[in-house]
Amino acid sequence: MASEIKKLERRNKARKKINELSSKEEHVLVIHYSCESFYDRPEGQTPRVTSIAVRNYESGQTTSFSIHKIAELKHVEFAEIQQNYDMLEKEMLLEFYDYMKHHSSHYWIHWNMRDINYGFPALEHRFKILGGEPFILDDSKKVDLSRLLIALYTNGYAPHPRIVKLMEMNVITAKDLLDGPGEAAAFENKDFVKLHQSTLRKVDVFCNFLGRTLDGSLITKSTWWELNGGSIKALGEFISNNWIFTLIAGVVGIAAGIYTFI
Repeated sequence: MASEIKKLERRNKARKKINELSSKEEHVLVIHYSCESFYDRPEGQTPRVTSIAVRNYESGQTTSFSIHKIAELKHVEFAEIQQNYDMLEKEMLLEFYDYMKHHSSHYWIHWNMRDINYGFPALEHRFKILGGEPFILDDSKKVDLSRLLIALYTNGYAPHPRIVKLMEMNVITAKDLLDGPGEAAAFENKDFVKLHQSTLRKVDVFCNFLGRTLDGSLITKSTWWELNGGSIKALGEFISNNWIFTLIAGVVGIAAGIYTFI
């Protein structure tokens, strides 16, 4: 179990990051992408990427990358998309990494994009498989909003599934938004437009979460004690772990006792 001091350190670090983002909103980007299901893959292949959306937090301008848009530009008929997946996905990721390279000084806000199953490593791996050379964004520029919210509001800030429940608590509409299985089904059905709309909607939702976090208006399940009680416990833990404070407290207690006796 993490100590209260560690939890407090994480919260203070998260608050510092929030202040940093708030002071540089024009350099904050929010990213999300959709892909094939990454569960039913017995041979362990990484899922194919279908669309990516990146929104500038301050301006709201969104840049998107998708298989169906590349197909349109390349004059590939809808019926021929499947047999041209590799070429289309590679072109899409080529555009995306060119964009990332030109925005490498920005902060990239994401939701759980941390590993080879789903995340920046998965995008890099897909591009390498297709013969591309991905631009590697420095980890200091990646900010996981899901972990940031846990650090700020504790694990109990929203029940699972957290995205949906947090949307409900903050009265954010779920129009066009698909869950993981829904996105996988849309891919299987070759409903690329629906997939793309879902990706765009999730970026919009994450921008909403971020904005409410920055201005302190995000509604969560966290109680006052959960948000502040840890600080009180951390103080007690700090005192008990530092003998000089314990000694001073003991001396003060003895002195108070003598004074009362006199």
